[in-house]
Amino acid sequence: MIGISKLYCDNVEPSDAIRYGRCSDRLPSHLLQFSKDKKPVIVWNMTRRCNLKCVHCYAQAVDEAGKDEISTKQAKEMIDDLANYGCPVMLFSGGEPLVREDLTELASYAVQKGMRAVISTNGTLITRDKAKELKEVGLSYVGISLDGGEEIHDKFRGVPGAFKKALQGIENCQAEGLKVGVRFTINKRNAQEVPKIFQILKDLEIPRVCFYHLVYSGRGSELIKEDLSHAETREVVDLIIDLTRELFDKGYKKEVLTVDNHADGPYLYLRLLKENPKRAEDVWQLLQFNEGNNSGRGIGCISWDGKVHPDQFWRNHVFGNVLERPFSQIWDDPEIELLAKLKDKKKYVKGRCAKCKFLNVCAGNFRARAEAYYGDIWAPDPACYLTDQEIGIS
Repeated sequence: MIGISKLYCDNVEPSDAIRYGRCSDRLPSHLLQFSKDKKPVIVWNMTRRCNLKCVHCYAQAVDEAGKDEISTKQAKEMIDDLANYGCPVMLFSGGEPLVREDLTELASYAVQKGMRAVISTNGTLITRDKAKELKEVGLSYVGISLDGGEEIHDKFRGVPGAFKKALQGIENCQAEGLKVGVRFTINKRNAQEVPKIFQILKDLEIPRVCFYHLVYSGRGSELIKEDLSHAETREVVDLIIDLTRELFDKGYKKEVLTVDNHADGPYLYLRLLKENPKRAEDVWQLLQFNEGNNSGRGIGCISWDGKVHPDQFWRNHVFGNVLERPFSQIWDDPEIELLAKLKDKKKYVKGRCAKCKFLNVCAGNFRARAEAYYGDIWAPDPACYLTDQEIGIS
């Protein structure tokens, strides 16, 4: 994650992270990206079932009817291991996590064990009563996906009325005092909707938004041709930066982040070098703390069937199964070659990534995209939009 609002608009001090010792168990949520111990944040796709039919679903979700492969009892045993291992956050995702009746019970259990629990949802199933339940169990955050205005969103989600229900879910969370934010995945079909998302933040008083770059995974792999060009990506990142600044200048201090393209960090830094060199110095230090992509190190994924992956998008690589072996043992196993290499991936990236002067703050970006595009895990990420001159190899 690249904190656009934090790095570009707010007061940036390296001590923000240092004063907490940079240990994940002491860092507040908005600084976890700067932790030095990098105990992984866990994305648990607790179900493959979903009530929508989103065209860009990385999980390739199925109909909401059916049975889940990990029972409540097995899930609690898994949470015990994750908590004892020191994982700071558990993100309950899907499919749609709210189709599981035990979501509230399991989120509450994770909180009791000392983890921060958050959910990623389409928002359509968050009634006022459900929002109250989630608030009572100590849920830290609810991320609700929007793809733009009503017409574009409903087209993406495959179900008419999904947009209105998602907004109602946001309002229900707010009514119960539950922190809620918006998630938006950028592609050619909806890049023009970015200003509408900022307007929704203002109109509904939503405190946080994450703009996700497209990852070629699941149904999203069919959208490679609909990913933005490098020039279009630069334009939309500049737009996000400019609109964030505009919000701050008008007194709306929203948390704005971009996700899944770590070229955004150097790009923002290069822009600040021209606009505010002193700020750029502090941003550079925080970007080095961040260390770029953390697939297989600072983030891990457990699927609905118990399989362990380097992140939620990279499901063609399986390191083990929590139904057969605890996650903590899998994650620290030096005999799992790819997992061991991902812990220090900068040694293995090729091409322009290996020569890039920003390798320490990007870590080679997304390996899942490189493999999907080139068939080579260690090839350059095709979504890196920085020029050879900008990365110091021309």
